[in-house]
Amino acid sequence: MQSLFLKHIRICVIIIFYAFFLPVSAWTQPAPSELQTLQLFFENDLFGGTDEYYTNAFQLTWISKDLKQYEDDLRLPRFSLPFIKALPFSGNPASVHNVGVLIGQQIYTPSNTQTTARLENERPYAGFLYGGLALHSKTHLKLDTLEIVLGVVGPASKAELAQNTVHDLRDIPTAKGWSNQLHNEPGLRLSWQRKWRLHSMVLSDVLSYDLISRAGLTLGNVRTSTSAGGEVRFGYNIPEDFGSDVIRAGAGVSAPVIGGSKPGKTSWGTHLFVSSQIEAIYQDIFLDGNTWRDSQSVDKKPLVADFSVGASYNINMFKLTYRHLFKTEQFDNQKKGQTIGSLTLALSF
Repeated sequence: MQSLFLKHIRICVIIIFYAFFLPVSAWTQPAPSELQTLQLFFENDLFGGTDEYYTNAFQLTWISKDLKQYEDDLRLPRFSLPFIKALPFSGNPASVHNVGVLIGQQIYTPSNTQTTARLENERPYAGFLYGGLALHSKTHLKLDTLEIVLGVVGPASKAELAQNTVHDLRDIPTAKGWSNQLHNEPGLRLSWQRKWRLHSMVLSDVLSYDLISRAGLTLGNVRTSTSAGGEVRFGYNIPEDFGSDVIRAGAGVSAPVIGGSKPGKTSWGTHLFVSSQIEAIYQDIFLDGNTWRDSQSVDKKPLVADFSVGASYNINMFKLTYRHLFKTEQFDNQKKGQTIGSLTLALSF
C-alpha cells in the first residue's frame, strides 16, 4: 500500500512538472479534438477538520480524444457496439463523443473509530473498490454521460488496509472497528447525467461568467437515486468545458472541450464557482447495509442536499480545482452535516 501511495505522489509530481515547465508551444499545437485527458480526484473530510462518515476517496479517470462515433475507439469491446448504438444520444450527428475509463476507491466510517464495538445508529464501516466505463456525448451546449461501474463492497475493497496504512504513515491513530464493516458484495452502478450550458456572458475584456445545470439518474445495488443541480462560474478565461464536480456517479467532470473552442487563446485562466445539488435517494448500500445478508445499517434520509464553493486554475492544458463542499445529514441520528474537500488535477495531452 505504501508503494501505491508513493506511486500516486509521483504521478501528481509528473503532472505538475509538465504543466508548468513544458513550453507553451508544446501545449497549444494540438487541436482540442486530438487531446486525451487524465484526471486525478482526491477527496477527504480532513479538509473539514473531521475523520468520519465519508472519510476518503480517490479516482483516476482517462478520457479519450474526440470521436465522430464510438466504434472509432478500438478499446471498446466489439460486442458492446450494438448496445452503444441503441443509446438515444450515440447517433446524433451534431455531437462528438469520448470514451472514459475510471478506477477508484471510497471509504466510510462511523464518527467514533477508536472502539472495536459495533456502534448502533451509526454509519457502518464500508469500502468500495471499483472500475468503470463512461461514454460522453456532447455539443457546444449539452453533455450526456452514461457510466457503468463494477466493483466490490466489503473487506475485498481493501478499505481497512488503505485507511490504516495512511494513518500509520502520518502517525495518527488507526481505525479500530473494521471487523464490523459490511460483508463482501459485488457492486453495480449504472448512471446517466446530462449537463446543459444554460447561459454565458463576457462582462469585460478579462472577466466572464457562465451557468451550467445538470440532472441525473443512478440505478444499482450500490446506489439508486435521482438528482438535479447547477454551477455558476466567474473569472478570467474560463475553460469551455462543462464545469467541475466531485466524485459523483455519472459526472462528466472536465470532459475534453469540443472542437470549436479555443483553449490555446491564452496560456492561463482562473475562476471561482458556486455549486449546489439536491438528491432523492432510494437505495444506498453504505447506509442500508448489504443487499442479501444481514449487516449493520441506519435509517437514511430520503433527500440530501449539498452546497459548495471553490476555485480553479488552468495553465496550458493543466487544470487544478479545489472545492469545499457541505452536505446535509444523510441518516437519522447523524450529529450534523459533513464538510469535505475535493482536489482535482486534470491534464490534457
